[in-house]
Amino acid sequence: MYLYTKNKITYISLIIILICYCIGNGVSNTYAAPKSKEYYVKAAFLLNFVKFIEWPSHDLSDTSSSLTLCILGNDPFDEALKTIEDKIVKNKKLVIKRCSRVEDIGESQIIFICTSERKKLPEILTKIKDRPILTVAETKNFCQSGGIVNFIVIKNKVRFEINVDVAKRSGLKISSKLLKLAKIIKER
Repeated sequence: MYLYTKNKITYISLIIILICYCIGNGVSNTYAAPKSKEYYVKAAFLLNFVKFIEWPSHDLSDTSSSLTLCILGNDPFDEALKTIEDKIVKNKKLVIKRCSRVEDIGESQIIFICTSERKKLPEILTKIKDRPILTVAETKNFCQSGGIVNFIVIKNKVRFEINVDVAKRSGLKISSKLLKLAKIIKER
């Protein structure tokens, strides 16, 4: 009798734990806005891009303790960037900076150009042309227009394009490991 009661309590406890797990994880993930998940993935990509790209030595010198990611325009990431902010990559702390004007980017090594800046894209890319800055966006034809990395969504999965010609001209060396994962865009 005691064994039956103990097994029943264990079984009920296990059911309660599983229900709590499903409520805590499953429901929040099921009903989370797809855009939210998308930007967490994009934030992770931004962090990992740094691991596979080499900047000219004078632009990522040992004297600097940080690497700056500038979000130019209306930030679509919400809380997603908090997951990568202050992470150490290439022995540097990743600093997130938000700017509303290209003149405010300073010495940023990475710029995410938000879709809110789409109309200003030619002007922005002209101002930073040939500088060792990894430009990233999520705008149609960004790489064809002179950007380096563009996020695209294919079958609900975040992918990316890379314009190797612009990267090379900017002095950035992109690892073949990263290039294997990308759709390669050549200049027109």
